[in-house]
Amino acid sequence: MSAENCNKVRIGLEIHVQLTSLKTKLFCGCSSDYKGEDPNTMVCPVCFGIPGALPVLNEKAVEFAVMVALALNSKISERMLFFRKNYYYPDMPKNFQISQYDQAGGVPLAVDGFLHIDVGKKRKKIRISRVHLEEDPGRLVHQGAIDTSPYTLVDYNRSGIALLEIVTDPDLDSPKEARVFLQKLRSILEHLGIFTGRLEGAMRCDANISLTGGTRVEVKNISSFKEVERALCFEIMRQKDLLQKDLAVKRETRHWDESRRITISLRTKEEEHDYRYFPEPDLVPIVVTKDFVEEVKEKMPELPEARVHRFVATYNLPKYDAEVLVSDKALADFFERSVKLYNRPKEVSNWMMSDLLRNLYENNLEITESKITPKHLVEMIRLIEEGVISGKIGKKILPEIVLTGRRPSQIIKENGLVKIASREALQDAVEKVFRENSKAVKDALTDENAVHYLVGQLMRATKGKADPQLANRIICEKLGSLKSKEKP
Repeated sequence: MSAENCNKVRIGLEIHVQLTSLKTKLFCGCSSDYKGEDPNTMVCPVCFGIPGALPVLNEKAVEFAVMVALALNSKISERMLFFRKNYYYPDMPKNFQISQYDQAGGVPLAVDGFLHIDVGKKRKKIRISRVHLEEDPGRLVHQGAIDTSPYTLVDYNRSGIALLEIVTDPDLDSPKEARVFLQKLRSILEHLGIFTGRLEGAMRCDANISLTGGTRVEVKNISSFKEVERALCFEIMRQKDLLQKDLAVKRETRHWDESRRITISLRTKEEEHDYRYFPEPDLVPIVVTKDFVEEVKEKMPELPEARVHRFVATYNLPKYDAEVLVSDKALADFFERSVKLYNRPKEVSNWMMSDLLRNLYENNLEITESKITPKHLVEMIRLIEEGVISGKIGKKILPEIVLTGRRPSQIIKENGLVKIASREALQDAVEKVFRENSKAVKDALTDENAVHYLVGQLMRATKGKADPQLANRIICEKLGSLKSKEKP
């Protein structure tokens, strides 16, 4: 087999999305807000599958699921069934999971959808084989790494939480494509208002990956976009190494260890017949009427692609800017609130796209986790526009605003950062720069780059407080005066 064939990668994703906007679990009245609660306190007989405790479907969960199916261009089934997926695992108190199945007469909520992604200049259609509802298992808590933990604790608070599973065909060719797909999907789900993607465990991903000449391997429960890309990159290299050594790639389920950044074998991959699917006897078939679908469609908010087009048309933003902002709903909302306060969209976008995003990335923060508000950003931009501070000072104080939420004017006042816009106030600093950089002064008489160097030295001497335009004007005037003295 050629090395080129070995490098061909096929990736399919199974994304599990908690419907965190619901108030109760999928089949009972227990609160869905289990985060931070004591273990095993948000449970009831239905969660545990106690004999005689019957599940009742949460209608709002069906509404949310239909919204997602519509957003993903899927065909919604007129009738859907719930099945029991039977297996033993410590986090499954009933020894089965109520899910949906697409074979043996099973009908999931929706099938045959798609989503377009843009990677570089390439636009690609990713097929979505099905969208279905199921209940979330409990949560296993390990002491250290999963393969070395001396014991495992089980918290059943999560069991029964409404979970939406979105399954793609193996249309993704690279870890980067997988990350781009997940980012776009999260933006859609957040715009629909069905979940908060920043909550731990709200969006989890299993990745099925194979290389030509090998077999499919599943990597379980990857928790973030970065980790998906890392896990897939590692697994590609692992499988490629086996194939190059003429060793078999086992069909198995593996766990991604974030701390060691490796995949670990968990078990041999189950076949579908191992789960002994059969219809859930305690839940009747659900009829999804056309009227219900139309009602849901009318409630749907603006989706990311429509919002990108509106940002371009309404705010006259480049498409690239609009796509970056809309890729995160909270970021797009921040932008629009800022523009309401300060109607210069491109100026706001420039600060957000460059310095604000960089500061968030460097501090590993989401916009919602930072202390900055639209009022802070707009106040800072206005201070620059009014000449109170320079753009350089703005860049300097932005990190403190992001981390502390203090007002720009307060930071400027306390640190004496008001822009020096007086010729008299700058004159002594200019004289000092000329004295200490005599060679650069001589070069500047014939070389424009040396002029920029002198302006930079003046900005450094004033700790960025000098008005850049005034600084450039004074230096050019002084150089002009020196030139005239040199003439015979």
